[in-house]
Formats: sequence, C-alpha cells, structure tokens
Amino acid sequence: MDINNDWPAIKRLFKKSFSSSFHYAISTVTEDGEPHVTPIGSLILGAPGHGIYFEEFPSRLPSNLEENPELCVLAVNSSRWYWLKSLIRGRFEQASAIRLHGKAGKTREATDEEIALWQKRVRSVRFTKGHEPMWRNMRVVRDIEFDGVEPVNIGKMTAH
Repeated sequence: MDINNDWPAIKRLFKKSFSSSFHYAISTVTEDGEPHVTPIGSLILGAPGHGIYFEEFPSRLPSNLEENPELCVLAVNSSRWYWLKSLIRGRFEQASAIRLHGKAGKTREATDEEIALWQKRVRSVRFTKGHEPMWRNMRVVRDIEFDGVEPVNIGKMTAH
C-alpha cells in the first residue's frame, strides 16, 4: 500500500475501526527504550499522510513523543459481524487491520475546523453525562505526518 494513492482506503478502514472499537492504539517508545501503547479515540485523518489527535488525556504519550517523535498507529476493524462474515467466507474482503508509521509534531491549539470535526465525531453522545467533562473542551492537538503504511497480515485469510 502507498500512503498517497491508497489514502481513501486507509481512511475507510480507520473509520470502520473507530466505529467498532472507539479507539486506535498508538505505540511509542519510553525514554528507557520500553514500548508503550496508548488508546486514542481522537485521531482524525485529513489530507494524505496527515492526521491530528487531541492530546487532553494521555499522560505518558506526550513525554514519549517529546523524547522520540516516531510512532505507530494500529487500527483494527473489530466488528463482530465483519469477522463472522469473513470467517464463514474463509477470507477477509478488505484489510481488517492496518498500521500507519509516522512522526508527531509539537502540540498546538486546535483550529475551529478541527474542533468542529471532533464535535461532529462525538455528536451522537452529546446527550450523555460524560460528554461535557470528557469532550466538550478539547483544545490541544498534535499533528502527525505519516510516512509508511503496513497492512496487518492474518495468514491465509489475507493471502489474496
């Protein structure tokens, strides 16, 4: 896969992943060289090779990225229906998981457009008690420039 040519397909898989699990996994490395994985639900993919995430809740992720900006994001379509259909057919019709490799930039204030995109994503739960304390005032983002994409191979189910 190619970041630029396959970006629409990558974004579709990320959308399916979010709708089935409400987060992605961002992998970084600590200052001690240990791997560290953080669930992030606020990642938004934009133009080819570019994404942002709202950095309001992670505690270890920001310090890891300050030390080493390289990261890997894993998106998995965890829909039970998708997996059941694939198991019955004996193959996945589309990629079921994908990794994006890239580098994170410095934190910055989110633009009005980015905040609107975020609010659109969480609109369906705005009536809940948790919406206000969790997501109403998301304001700080970090840019990510992706330079590599790697579909996850699940043996013979993904051979085609």
